[in-house]
Amino acid sequence: MSKPDVMEIVHHLAEEAKILLKDNFKGFYLHGSLAMGGFNPDKSDVDILIVTYHSLSSDIKNKLAKLLLKTSNAPFPIEVSFINEKDLSNWQHPCPFDFHYSEFWRERFEEEVDPHSVSGYDPDLAAHITILHHRGICAAGESIKATFPNVPREDYLSSILGDYRDCLENLKEDPVYSVLNMIRVYWYLKEDVISSKYEAGEWALKSMPDEFISAIQKIVGIYSSAANDHTDIDFTKLYDLRDYIDGEVQKLLSWYGT
Repeated sequence: MSKPDVMEIVHHLAEEAKILLKDNFKGFYLHGSLAMGGFNPDKSDVDILIVTYHSLSSDIKNKLAKLLLKTSNAPFPIEVSFINEKDLSNWQHPCPFDFHYSEFWRERFEEEVDPHSVSGYDPDLAAHITILHHRGICAAGESIKATFPNVPREDYLSSILGDYRDCLENLKEDPVYSVLNMIRVYWYLKEDVISSKYEAGEWALKSMPDEFISAIQKIVGIYSSAANDHTDIDFTKLYDLRDYIDGEVQKLLSWYGT
């Protein structure tokens, strides 16, 4: 059976969110691979930010949890953060969020939604909002420019470097995400380009030293396919690639004075 169109699901979720939030709904925004053109229907998350005028009540959080449990993974996994307008107007890093859902949280939500456990601070939001300004999509509500602040460069760097450091450590456990994300960070530092993971892989195939091309081709191939087969990955070469990228990244960071 073929999968439904992802944008139909996005628009359905946006309408459901508007119905639940009523006059507290300000906007519904897409970032990540779906916004940047690298969406793989067999693997990619649908990355969403929803902005409200006021804090969400416990009752609304419970209703949102039920909506997302029903909509996420049917068939596309959804990752969404809800942010108050006031927390965007008074920017701080890490940015607060009022509610969050991803498949990682599914089991917790299936048991019970504790309104206090689904809010907090997320350093990734600085990166998400920066990507929104450059490549994002407003699916409903007020424009991106009118809704989101311009994130200071140092906050964006802090955000992507936190994830980058995790990728250095997690290469064996998650080679595809780790390699492509390391390349994204390197490309941004080198040429100031904000890219999707797929775009970063394509750039690397044209820009990296020849000794790493076959390993990168393997990673890009896995990312672009429906399968998730890691059996033929040359991890020795990937560790060499990781060390090369990190050496270049550290040089660029020292040049930036970071």
